[in-house]
Amino acid sequence: MNSVLQKLLEEGIRHLPETRKLFTQLKKRRPADLDSVMADLHEKAFRQIDCLICGNCCRSLGPRITDRDITRMAKAIRQKPSTLTDSLLQIDDDGDYVFKSMPCAFFGSDNYCAIYENRPQACATYPHTNRRRFVQLLDITLLNVRTCPAVAFITVELSRHYSLRQ
Repeated sequence: MNSVLQKLLEEGIRHLPETRKLFTQLKKRRPADLDSVMADLHEKAFRQIDCLICGNCCRSLGPRITDRDITRMAKAIRQKPSTLTDSLLQIDDDGDYVFKSMPCAFFGSDNYCAIYENRPQACATYPHTNRRRFVQLLDITLLNVRTCPAVAFITVELSRHYSLRQ
């Protein structure tokens, strides 16, 4: 990861205590503009941040993998779903399929995904910062601050946005 992205992560982590407080307030208040503010911050973050420079999520996070994901991934690599499941997946404590090991088996040294068009849904929607009803994703967003420079950037900006209005 380059130094700019590392600094974004460090700033997000440094601001975690105030972000936790803000998220507690957001859960209670449920501001009507939260989704639009998040959409704007998501766009701003990804105009500046190229995931291919980072790849931290693919190195360290184990996404939940659904049966539909397994079918799609197996077809993409021309394997039977059972073969893919046996070789690459395990069931976690929540009863969900996840990769047996990280980094992801499809993650290349160039930070590209070998099955990008057929990647798991959890990967396709990560870091979940442009979803509607964002108030429901506050807890997972707090966790993602430590992994994703874009999330770190977004949460710091979100704190600034709402602290200016209080």
